[in-house]
Amino acid sequence: MKNFFLPLLAIFCVLNASPAQSAQNIQKGDVVVVPLQGEVAPSMFLFLRRVQKSAESAGAAALILEMNTYGGRLDSAEQITNLLNRTQLPTYTFINTNAGSAGSLIALATRHIYMAPVSAIGAAAPVLASGDDLGVTARDKTISYWSALIRGSATRNGHNPDVGEAFMNKEKEVKIGERVIHSKGSLLTLNAQEATEAIEGKPLLADGIADSVGDLVKKAALQGSVVKIEPTGFERIALWITALAPLLLLVGIIGAYLEFKIPGASLPGFIAAICFALFFLGHYLAGLAGWEVVGVFVLGVCLVLAEIFFFAHSTILVGVIGICLMLGSLLWAMIDRYPGQTFFPTGPMLRVPLVNLLVAILAALAAIAILARYLPRTSVYRRFILSADIPAGPSLDTAPREFVPTAAVAPGLKGLAVTTLRPSGKARFGQHVVDVVTEGDFIPAETPVAVISTDGMRVVVKTSTS
Repeated sequence: MKNFFLPLLAIFCVLNASPAQSAQNIQKGDVVVVPLQGEVAPSMFLFLRRVQKSAESAGAAALILEMNTYGGRLDSAEQITNLLNRTQLPTYTFINTNAGSAGSLIALATRHIYMAPVSAIGAAAPVLASGDDLGVTARDKTISYWSALIRGSATRNGHNPDVGEAFMNKEKEVKIGERVIHSKGSLLTLNAQEATEAIEGKPLLADGIADSVGDLVKKAALQGSVVKIEPTGFERIALWITALAPLLLLVGIIGAYLEFKIPGASLPGFIAAICFALFFLGHYLAGLAGWEVVGVFVLGVCLVLAEIFFFAHSTILVGVIGICLMLGSLLWAMIDRYPGQTFFPTGPMLRVPLVNLLVAILAALAAIAILARYLPRTSVYRRFILSADIPAGPSLDTAPREFVPTAAVAPGLKGLAVTTLRPSGKARFGQHVVDVVTEGDFIPAETPVAVISTDGMRVVVKTSTS
């Protein structure tokens, strides 16, 4: 059974020593800087979500996005935009040096924008992954949807919604008072000087120009220590792990079943532990799970083991509680919950986690039913059972193989366990080797036993105390 816990311990010890833990070192009042570099992708969303949740939980003073991107996936930009629009933290974007395409949409979801002296923001026209233009219908639908989203996000954060829409829609004119800032016919792109130009007493878009993050902190009069959280590189791994969550749970459940079904085999338990460890690791890196769910899962495992080894004849309550804790921790690890939300998740929060868990459980039950039927017939299973049950020493082949009537094995008769009773096995009574079963206890070989009762060919024994 130690093989089940060692991979869990090893993986989480490695994670504790990794840079991923830096997000947990945010203190109350800190100014948290998050670099958003390169392509806007799902891994960027996972990284930002993890850091933002940590910053909110710690009570950080502000969140600064240090941005340098030419754009990327619109679906990831939408996820990041929704993430930023839901936070109560003061949010800043420092454009150093590009906020192109999807990057400009993310910047509009923060309350304050600062730009490096040589920088640009805008040009957010949607294109195919290959770089080619969308078809007319697809382009019109995409621009219509995103224009509405951009306007809402810009308005919420105090930016000019017309400027945001003109980043994506070349048919949008930007006019302030009598002055036309941008005419129809091309996408709007602003440099630092244009974005900070005061028009009718208010900057067109950006609050100011800053040479660095430190300069931004001074100009924005932010207080507190500046803490920069770097991406770990694990976010891409987390993306795959969270996507494969049902498969990891399926293999983990089957491995745990085989560990108990074939006590002599350690590989199934090791594989199960790896699967569960990767499951929790991926959801932690994705900003979904914390260490508390791991503790609940381990507690559930301990209760199930206690039920098997200590309470097998008295109650099933301990085991049921353990199973509930394990399933609850697996479900909780997949729920996207933010600080300040109610303890009990809502229906939309539960939908995907419940589907993943139910798919894994149903598939595992089907696989276990098949294994229970056909596994005992395989040579691999018989080899493990024999190696586990037959102790070293003379072969049992020389033992008399004869039918022993139950009358010859009466309650109170004492003998010796020949094999480990798990709970079934063989025991010797005088010159006879008999198939016996315990009431659920595991009894090692060479242990004195006594017959409790007989029922036809079934002989029930227990450890003999005298």
